[in-house]
Amino acid sequence: MNTLNSPLSQFGISVVLLAGLAPIIVWFFRDTWATLDAAAAVHRQNRGGRLDPRTPATLVLAAFCLILINYFGSLEFFDAHIVPALQRYDADHPGTLRVWLYEDLYWRIYWGLSRYSAYLLPLAVWPLLFKENPLDLGLRVRGFMEHAWIYLLCLALVIPVLALVAHMGDFGTFYPMYHLASRSWLDLAVWEALYVGQFFALEVFFRGFWVRGSRALGSNAIFFMVCPYVMIHFPKPYLEACGALVAGVVLGSLSMKTRSIWAGFLVHATVAVLMDLLALDHRHELPTRLTPDSSVRLAFPYTSAVLFGVWVLAVTGLAFAFWRRHKRNAKVAL
Repeated sequence: MNTLNSPLSQFGISVVLLAGLAPIIVWFFRDTWATLDAAAAVHRQNRGGRLDPRTPATLVLAAFCLILINYFGSLEFFDAHIVPALQRYDADHPGTLRVWLYEDLYWRIYWGLSRYSAYLLPLAVWPLLFKENPLDLGLRVRGFMEHAWIYLLCLALVIPVLALVAHMGDFGTFYPMYHLASRSWLDLAVWEALYVGQFFALEVFFRGFWVRGSRALGSNAIFFMVCPYVMIHFPKPYLEACGALVAGVVLGSLSMKTRSIWAGFLVHATVAVLMDLLALDHRHELPTRLTPDSSVRLAFPYTSAVLFGVWVLAVTGLAFAFWRRHKRNAKVAL
């Protein structure tokens, strides 16, 4: 595994993987992109070539949301403005917040809430600007089951990759992002709930609001979205940032293909939680205490079994979905 941890090896791996995946992605989504481009051409023609105001509104509002996260959702802002308020309340009400024990957890709660607020802001603003239902920004579940096989396919392909990268130094030490998650099951549970919620908000923002708000650009809306999406991964390991390039295109295209963000959200959330558990398990740091100051201990030595179980369920569900599709096509042929 030391070879995989060298920068030169990681660069080589990224180039090979990106070059290998590119033609597969193009083949899988080419019809989706062509449909988006055709619809955009008709839309522009109907508008007489005039710019659709949704496109600049989307890009400006998206940029403003990212500014909010960068400045008001930062650790510096939390330390300067939120921590003193928490400490004052704790001093006035002793034994309530216990900031001395839970300050890092409060930061992660604030981290999650700041991202929920910024990423979901377009859902509140969009109906005011264009009188459109925010559910049309990818939140409808109708038709999800028809494309659930794509979610299962993503899991079946990604889980073996997770099992490999969990042993790599940068992944194994970076995750979970909340570094006290190993302190107790309470810490880990609160963190994972916040983490999953953040992925929902992120998918709504990038794969819901962004690509649909700028759909007048056709398939280019997906690739415009990918750039800032990759940039929010810059603090993370190099290979994950490269993976975000692939994930951005795939999940954006998947969202437009299924007209829903739910498949992408489920993939993102499942992979993220499993990565955290694998990293902790690899370092032998899965929590054993129920709370940081609890004497009750609970060990969980079944992480590998859970990972394998999820993979088996994904493969089984995928096989069942293909069988049903084949059976349905056979009936149509008759």
